[in-house]
Formats: sequence, structure tokens, C-alpha cells
Amino acid sequence: MIKLFVTDLDGCISEPFKTPNWEAINKIRELNIQSRSSDIIPPLTICTGRPYPYAEAVAQWLDIKLPFVFESAGLFHWDGHRFETAINIENGEMEPVQQMKKWLTQDVLPNYPGVNLEFSKMMDAGIVGPDEKVIEKLHRLILEKVESDYPGMEVHATDISVNTLMPGNDKLQGFKLLSKALDISFDEMGYIGDSSGDVPALKKVKMAFAPLNAKDIAKEHGVVIQKETTEAVLEAYHKIIEYNKTAVKPQS
Repeated sequence: MIKLFVTDLDGCISEPFKTPNWEAINKIRELNIQSRSSDIIPPLTICTGRPYPYAEAVAQWLDIKLPFVFESAGLFHWDGHRFETAINIENGEMEPVQQMKKWLTQDVLPNYPGVNLEFSKMMDAGIVGPDEKVIEKLHRLILEKVESDYPGMEVHATDISVNTLMPGNDKLQGFKLLSKALDISFDEMGYIGDSSGDVPALKKVKMAFAPLNAKDIAKEHGVVIQKETTEAVLEAYHKIIEYNKTAVKPQS
């Protein structure tokens, strides 16, 4: 049985910088609500590289009550509004991320109007912008900087963002925190993601999906849904429900 369905945000739940497909959003939300009274519908949560405020807002759209992952490897618990991480952000471990933020702010982003540092991020030197070609250029520039000055750091990109993380502080770590908090194994999880940052988790879960708009690297590690973004998430949810129906053994 799949006991938890996890979705990425940008490129999955919605298309960045565009109005969401509210009809599909509402259908996903209704399935999540129905999960509370059903044995075959798993509850929904989020694993995203985006910062906590954005993830919390979308979690409210979807009526998510479970912990969710933000910045790839931070876990937010609704009870007590607690944050959990696998890395100590107070003892200097995040210094490379802080240095990357400083370099981006002072030396890079002034040359790229319309691209912004994700200021609310705690564990990730993330940038975001609407122009895919500019993001591609910045991705290459950041990769060169990391290779030169901070070898070992992870760099993941989407069409609208580039995220620079400490080694291992990626979405697989986020899933480990989810697994421990909910006592649900990877073999009981489904996930849909669309970019390189999703691959570590897609490779581990029982049921992995990628929307039609996903990067090729994500499509290599999941069942490709022949729909884009929100509609793909909805179809993946239904596929998991159908799988669970076959997994339920009839009562003797």
C-alpha cells in the first residue's frame, strides 16, 4: 500500500509565474480530504526546494495537515509550528551557503534585473526568475563557481530557479525526515517531481512520477504522466489510488 503521496511544487502543483489550474487544485484537495476517511486514498504532503512561506501557503490551498518539506531538507510540523533539519544552521556548517548568497547578491544579480535571491531561505543559496534562458546562463555560472570554490556542494536547477545546497542536504534528506516523522517507509510512498533536484527522492520511493513538462533527467526516474503540472499530479494521485485498490486483499 502507498500510505503517503508527496508532490513537488513548481512544475508540478502549478506552473511558476502563472495562475494555477484551480479546478485541478480543488480535485487534489478533495482527494486529500477524503484520505482521512479512506483506506485506499493516501494523504498528501509537499517536498519542495522553495522557502517555507511559499510552501505553507500552498499547503493551506491543499488542506495539508501533515508535516511538509521546504528548502529540500527542512521539515515543518504544524503542531507547535516546529522546524526540523538534519543540519545545524547555528554552528557555522552553513558558511558556504552564506558565502554563495553574498557572491550572488554583490557580484552576480546586479547584472541580471528580474532575477532575485530567495531571501527567506535558511539552508539554500537560491535564486529565482521568470526567464528560462537567463536561468540557464546563471546555472552554468553557479556551477563554475561551486566547482572552483566550493566543490562538493550540490546545484539543482529548474526552469525558474537555481538552488545551491550543502552536500546531502537535498530532497532525499527531506524524505528521510518525513519517513521518520510519520513512520512511513520509502516503499510506502509515491512522489511526483519534474527536475534534477527531485531525482534523489524519485529513485527511492515505491511509485515515482514525472509530468510531461518535466526535465529529461526526472523522466528517466519515474512514470511519465502524459499531462502537465497540476493535471499530472491529479492523474498520479488517481494511479496511486488504483494501485492501492489492487493491494487491498479481500476479506476471507
